[in-house]
Amino acid sequence: MHDPARPDDQPSDGQNHMSGEAPMVKPGAPDAQAEAASGALQDETMDGHLLGGRVSYRQFTQGYRTGIEPVLLAAFVPARPGESIFEAGCGAGAGLLCLSARLPAIRGVGLEADAATARLARRNLEENGVCGRVTVLDGRIPSIPPALRQLAPGANGRFHHAMANPPWHPADHTGAQDDRRRLAMTMPEGGWHDWIDTLAQWVLPGGSISLALPASVVDLACERLRVCGFGSLILYPLWPKRGRASKIVLLRAVFQGRGYFRLLPGLVLHEDDGGYTPACEAVLRHASPLP
Repeated sequence: MHDPARPDDQPSDGQNHMSGEAPMVKPGAPDAQAEAASGALQDETMDGHLLGGRVSYRQFTQGYRTGIEPVLLAAFVPARPGESIFEAGCGAGAGLLCLSARLPAIRGVGLEADAATARLARRNLEENGVCGRVTVLDGRIPSIPPALRQLAPGANGRFHHAMANPPWHPADHTGAQDDRRRLAMTMPEGGWHDWIDTLAQWVLPGGSISLALPASVVDLACERLRVCGFGSLILYPLWPKRGRASKIVLLRAVFQGRGYFRLLPGLVLHEDDGGYTPACEAVLRHASPLP
């Protein structure tokens, strides 16, 4: 069984996928038949697990593949039993599933732009027995389906927490040939502003936004969070190895928070031999929250 929570510490880019046999297409077949075969290949899935087997996790064999970012992001969200979470760009549901495994009493809603991925997320939720508490809707930032307001259990149709691992590449990048992978990797025209502005509208006063971001855009994200009324910012670097520069960070802010900005020690992901550190293993394998 492949474990999708054991890639390297680089941003997920879909390159670490397992090979699979393509459906047979006869030479000279009509274009429609070839396109159908190609679509079937893209929608083929493989079994896996997260959190040391606590979560069963199915994902596509082709295109975008889940990295460790949603697992670490879920461990960074300061949710408590009985609270609610909204995730934008939830993919196949890794983050919501990990958070639900750590806090079985939470309620959540995920938003996913790719219809096939949203269907797969709902299947993952069903297989893990959390459909009654966690839901996935089709939609993309900045547009939000009206159904989200009815699903939000908090006052005024808002959530206690929001989280996102947004796409990181500019709209004109050419690194992703697969449509689903390109969608997962490519930032929409509105960029960081649209993601943060939209999430901000769905968080209760005193609630939090948690983001997984490249270190290169932390200043822009902090500025936008302040504009949207968030304070008490916490920056949590993810260090590839000891003595290496951080490429990925976790950033959290509180709506109407008045606390000072805090830079935490962060988490070292790998030992010198490439294996995960004990602290990282505690999160990836044992569902421990990040401090």
